[in-house]
Amino acid sequence: MPVVEEEATAVPPPPGRTVRLLDVALRVVGGLVAVVGGVLTALIGLLLSTVRVGGQLIGVSVLFTILAAIAVSWFAYATVGRKWAVALPALPWFVLMAVAAVRTAEGDLLVAGDNWVGLAMITTGAMTFAVMAFRQILSPQPRSLDG
Repeated sequence: MPVVEEEATAVPPPPGRTVRLLDVALRVVGGLVAVVGGVLTALIGLLLSTVRVGGQLIGVSVLFTILAAIAVSWFAYATVGRKWAVALPALPWFVLMAVAAVRTAEGDLLVAGDNWVGLAMITTGAMTFAVMAFRQILSPQPRSLDG
């Protein structure tokens, strides 16, 4: 009867303290970049909501907001590695949209009720962040390399 030798599977040593600290630092920096990305997405979307061609509003900010929300949500999850990371860009985006919809003491308003592009941008941006969060919640947990 032949003797089958079991292959010795080498268990990698646990990462050192420096590697763990570097990993945490990169995740924190990635989270901060995601927050800045959410702010920039809101600001650029607000700037683009007034773009006109031939005197007519065009919906370029709606398309920009959808694509940017998808990208920044994916980036947040990829860098932080947690399902809740989609909230990092979404929260500042929602705050800026709420501030933009409130009239200041001087009477200034960034998103007026008669600007269909601004209202569509807010609606599609909120829906995009919600869908990205829902996808993260329902996605299976990635398998660990540890076994």
